[in-house]
Amino acid sequence: MVAARITVNGKETPLSPSAPHVTALDFLRDRGLTGSKEGCAEGECGACSIMVARPGTDKPTDWVPINACLVPAAALDGQEVVTSEGLATAGEAGAPPELHPVQREMAMRGGSQCGYCTPGFVCSMAAEYYRPGRCAHAQPDGEDVQGDEPAVDGEHGPNGFDLHALSGNLCRCTGYRPIRDAAFAVGAPEEDDPLARRREQAPPEPVATEYARDGSAFLRPAGLPEALRLLRERPEAVVVAGSTDWGVEVNIRARRAECVVAIDRLPEMREMRVEADHVEIGAALTLTEIERRLEGTVDGSVPLLAKLFPQFASRLIRNGATLGGNLGTGSPIGDSPPVLLALEASLVLSDADGERVVPLAEYFTGYRQSVRRPDELIRAVRIPLPLSPVTAFHKIAKRRFDDISSVAVAVALEIEDGVVRRARIGLGGVAATPIRALAAEAALEGERWTAATVESAAEILGSQGTPMSDHRASAEYRAAMLGQSLRKLYAQTNEAVPS
Repeated sequence: MVAARITVNGKETPLSPSAPHVTALDFLRDRGLTGSKEGCAEGECGACSIMVARPGTDKPTDWVPINACLVPAAALDGQEVVTSEGLATAGEAGAPPELHPVQREMAMRGGSQCGYCTPGFVCSMAAEYYRPGRCAHAQPDGEDVQGDEPAVDGEHGPNGFDLHALSGNLCRCTGYRPIRDAAFAVGAPEEDDPLARRREQAPPEPVATEYARDGSAFLRPAGLPEALRLLRERPEAVVVAGSTDWGVEVNIRARRAECVVAIDRLPEMREMRVEADHVEIGAALTLTEIERRLEGTVDGSVPLLAKLFPQFASRLIRNGATLGGNLGTGSPIGDSPPVLLALEASLVLSDADGERVVPLAEYFTGYRQSVRRPDELIRAVRIPLPLSPVTAFHKIAKRRFDDISSVAVAVALEIEDGVVRRARIGLGGVAATPIRALAAEAALEGERWTAATVESAAEILGSQGTPMSDHRASAEYRAAMLGQSLRKLYAQTNEAVPS
């Protein structure tokens, strides 16, 4: 077994002597790369952002920003990482490095004040700077690029920059306008830009990792059969993909595991297929990868998932989070379960002896409990086809983006000749598990899609589940929002659907 090492800013760096639980953030800071900061240790502020070379969509490699505070350094074994310190290019002999275009615009437009959050912003901005789809809209750097040109729609700049790329980065000094100006001022990478050229080459291959120290181990199997064998031998092992949930446990609750098994790069869990009667999505694909693959596949488009993605945490989190992880934690306030319940999804559960398919509606058995055994993995999610044409996902939270939902409602309807032929409603945040609103579904099916029908079903929907009061919302508020969600969907569709 080759010693674990990470390529950081072009230089191979051994993982030893870091412990298996040490985050990429602490690993980098221990080696003098202190641009990345710890602000929240939960993946909510983006001060720790770094870029990682990952398989691309339009090009062989994409530069993907992630939260270094959540990912174990061992999970980056064999991978390439760029920090804020690695963005500048070497100048002439004896001269200081030349600022990266993103760094230069942030400095020129006053996007940095105290500087604490700046390196994280810069890494997230640099990843968006190199996104191939954006580059098609941008002039080359330095050619009549103006940061004060009007935005296309308030969230996309004239240079194609998507401000959602910064939804996981928080700043408390600048008011964001100068940061936005800097984002809208960058052009397209020059032809000799080394990080742009790197995208034309294949990303690093996943490597099998067996890193043990001080009585604990981080293991990355080479394939699914080996992973399933490991879980049968060590059922107590913690399974991680993007580590967006486990990383919080490590940081905030100081949890440690004797054995962590990483399944994020297993090829058998990173496939997406569109069959005649279903779409199958690998459980280890990140939400960003799913989103971009579905965007590029007309027959594989799932509109309800497309409505979910922008509201699921932040781009930084979606770059690591997976459907398998969101379902595997069993959280009643996870954002994907209500959507997948409305889509009538099933889970493919694999163990060393074979596979079984379980409808998601039968998967959850209690608070953070499910039918999945410790030696099983969620290999894939299957969404049946055809899809219901009328859909909605309403997430009620205190912030528009990057927040935990108080209530989540997903609706999928088939309406024919003004009559609801089929209704599926998934709910989160109103019970110990995500649930289907069966009574509200029954109140809709077979009835005309009218205000009276919706009002009757909304009253029933408001009584579904057993909502509780906590610091996010009262039980009464949660119940009220359930009914309002259906009324909102009717208001959005009643002009398009005959009544």
